[in-house]
Amino acid sequence: MQRQSRNSIIGDEYRWPKTIPYYMEDDLEINAKGVILKAFEQYRLKTCIEFKPWSGEANYISIFKGGGCFSSVGNRRVGKQRLSIGRNCDRIATIEHEFLHALGFWHEQSRADRDDYVRIMWDRISEGKEHNFNTYNDTTSSSLGVPYDYGSMMHYSKNAFRNGTEPTIVTKITAFSDVIGQRMEFSDSDLLKLHRLYNCTQGSTFLDSCDFERENICGMIQGQGDKADWDRVSKAAGGPDTDYSNMGKCAGSGYFMHFSTGTANNGDTALLESRLLYPKRGYQCLQFFYYNSAGPGDTLKIFVREYNKANPNGALRFIKTIDASPQELWQLHHVSLDVTTKFRVVFQGTKVGPGPSTGGLSLDDINLSETTCPEFIWRVKNFSNVMENTPTNTAIYSPPFTSKEGYTFQMGLYPSGKEGYPGELSAYAHLVAREGDTGQKWPCPWKQMTMMLMDQHPHIQKRMSNQRSVTTDPNMKATGSDVFFWDDPRKVGVEVTDTDGSRYFRGPGAGTPVYLTHLRAKSRDFIKGGDAIFLLTMEDVSHLTVTQPLPSTTVPPVTSSSPSNVTTAPSDLCLNVQCLNDGVCVMDEGKAVCRCAVGDDWWYYGESCQYKGNAMDKTTLALASSLSVLGVMLVVTVVSVICVKKKYKKHSGDNSVVMANMHITEKL
Repeated sequence: MQRQSRNSIIGDEYRWPKTIPYYMEDDLEINAKGVILKAFEQYRLKTCIEFKPWSGEANYISIFKGGGCFSSVGNRRVGKQRLSIGRNCDRIATIEHEFLHALGFWHEQSRADRDDYVRIMWDRISEGKEHNFNTYNDTTSSSLGVPYDYGSMMHYSKNAFRNGTEPTIVTKITAFSDVIGQRMEFSDSDLLKLHRLYNCTQGSTFLDSCDFERENICGMIQGQGDKADWDRVSKAAGGPDTDYSNMGKCAGSGYFMHFSTGTANNGDTALLESRLLYPKRGYQCLQFFYYNSAGPGDTLKIFVREYNKANPNGALRFIKTIDASPQELWQLHHVSLDVTTKFRVVFQGTKVGPGPSTGGLSLDDINLSETTCPEFIWRVKNFSNVMENTPTNTAIYSPPFTSKEGYTFQMGLYPSGKEGYPGELSAYAHLVAREGDTGQKWPCPWKQMTMMLMDQHPHIQKRMSNQRSVTTDPNMKATGSDVFFWDDPRKVGVEVTDTDGSRYFRGPGAGTPVYLTHLRAKSRDFIKGGDAIFLLTMEDVSHLTVTQPLPSTTVPPVTSSSPSNVTTAPSDLCLNVQCLNDGVCVMDEGKAVCRCAVGDDWWYYGESCQYKGNAMDKTTLALASSLSVLGVMLVVTVVSVICVKKKYKKHSGDNSVVMANMHITEKL
């Protein structure tokens, strides 16, 4: 067995298969169930880890509503392994965090080298919570060769478990003081460690991403039979003046694709086709930024070129015409696809009628994944100024958006926070109704509204977007009232006037006063070109009110490696045993013992694998092994083990494998 040099629990026994069975218990909140499924989608997009409903596998994760957010570390091989998503744990990053524990990862500040990067202020920790700041030495956990990550979603915040107003964790580089504890999304290092631990090469639902920084334009090709080309440029006459990836900030970079309609002839088309893609799911989301400086009649159309036995050279199928009037702005677009066979995405630009002598159609930051597209986009311009100048406890509202099922909703955003939450963005979801609306059922049943502040990084897998979801429970009543909270806004809401003068009714809002801090909102690419982009969705989650079916048969958990060698998976007793030189602790007949590393002509031995032998000195060792020598060695070994155990116990304390998340007690 090879030692896994990772910031994770050591031992292949703790690994899950890449497809993990799960069961959602009935006591989970419906909103939590929906967010759990969203978390699974992020794992699929960014890693090779897949999740499937439990169908009788020997070991599976049972998700329930416990007294907080917590999980065991690694696959404990106990059959039903419980993971708690309790009250206030229904945040996507919290759920991803707990599943990283289940996949085998400790907290970042539990690394053996953590004292090089942070100081733990023990006198500021609430009594009885000290064990949450244990470290695990490099025989139990190691860092995979990845540097300490202040931005890891597995890191506690500076105020975790504090007993007063002073921080419990002080970063040795002060700039990272307010970075630690992020609960937005996986960091790059989180993903790197997970990929190495599970030998991932690609996200299972990821298909393609291109920012056109490389001259090979990501394998895209100019289509056959067109009369014009898409050119890779860093600036275009008539606009845009910069790309969207870098916004012109990086010298020698900042490219995009441009079809110059100003120099094209009437009727000319230009086809830009993606590389060949191989779908698995049968539905995809195409996302891209589009700058239109062309004439009013010029068009951008999306096609797919599908390959099958009947069309070995590919057949074009029209998907959508992009509706975007010319303006000096990179605009975000989503297009839903439904391809089931090998294909290419085709961008067709067409010069139609008279127009300006300069300008054209431009594309940048294209992403394609086998996910569902967000339904609505709310772009808030000059967002930094909005945050700085909007009074506290004052909301701005998105336009009302109507879902495919006929319910209308909107997002209420408090740019300077609700009263008592300075330096925060506060976000709430509201139902909306107009006079004459018909066809809705009230109170609104089980619709999940998701509010995502998009990290506008060019590559979809590297984004750390921030999102919160709210679900309409038709049985929920307003605090201290018999009125149903999610009833018809014409009955429980207030009448407001829209920007165009029309009137509608806005129902009460549900959400969070701590959506995101101003400091984090100003980080990464949440604000780009001055603007923030919110992606809003309303989905029906009524199917999650039904009990998940139990499998008809189950397989008993495997607890032995073979009938003749009764060695069970490691238990918690191993956390008190230190195995040296890449040794691994296992359970043998109820006792925690070290299994030492062995090579072709060398081996480690001893109770803690502290000695090394090889083929050359084997004979000498055998001849020299007298009873007296063995007695001395035995005494030394016993004393050494006791000392090591005492030393390890002193430094590690209570090495519980249950990892509690801080979201209930800390402000992130």
